[in-house]
Amino acid sequence: MNYALILSGGKGVRLGLSIPKQYIKVGNKPIVTYCLETIGNISNIDRIIVVLDPCWQKYVEESIIDLKIKKKLLFAKCGESRQESVFSGLKKIKEFAELTDTVLVHDGARPLVSEEVIQRCFDGLKRFDGVMSGISVKDTIYSTDDGARITGTLDRSKLFAGQTPEAFNFGKYLKAHEESSVEEIASYRGSSEIAFIHGMNMGLVQGDERNFKITTPIDLDNFRNIIEGK
Repeated sequence: MNYALILSGGKGVRLGLSIPKQYIKVGNKPIVTYCLETIGNISNIDRIIVVLDPCWQKYVEESIIDLKIKKKLLFAKCGESRQESVFSGLKKIKEFAELTDTVLVHDGARPLVSEEVIQRCFDGLKRFDGVMSGISVKDTIYSTDDGARITGTLDRSKLFAGQTPEAFNFGKYLKAHEESSVEEIASYRGSSEIAFIHGMNMGLVQGDERNFKITTPIDLDNFRNIIEGK
């Protein structure tokens, strides 16, 4: 079976708003529901688990009543860090999953994910233990040791900006978390980082520039403009 894990526990402090960014309404519905609607209608995804602060569960449930989401949502409590939230979702999936199953991880603050990118991730699992979607880096990248002096350049042809969705063999991905300390899990910044460090064979598939994460006010304005057709 294929499970989708939607991370919706972030606080969105960089936007400086009174509610987390994924619950801001754009086009008369919360941002997180855009990806839920897309993922909820993909035929080869069997169950969706939303990881969030429990105080927002009713809000999400009420927000999807009128949407065309064919699958019932399950919920797990978010952790203090992103990867702790992932682990919480994995433990929820463990209650009914087989180790040979697949888990797709996606950020609730990436509302414009496409079915095509998701399918690339699933297809990539035919060759790899895990797959990350990403886009090529366009700008020249410089390195610096102190933030003031340039110490080197990096070959941008070999650099990619990671996105979600990411897809993993469930058993191997769960094991990577179970073998990590609480401190290690809290230190990871990307869902694929823990998989790579624990020896999973990781692949890369083409992402989508439209699949940006809403992090700053400019990101939010860009998304509003897309939805409103500006």
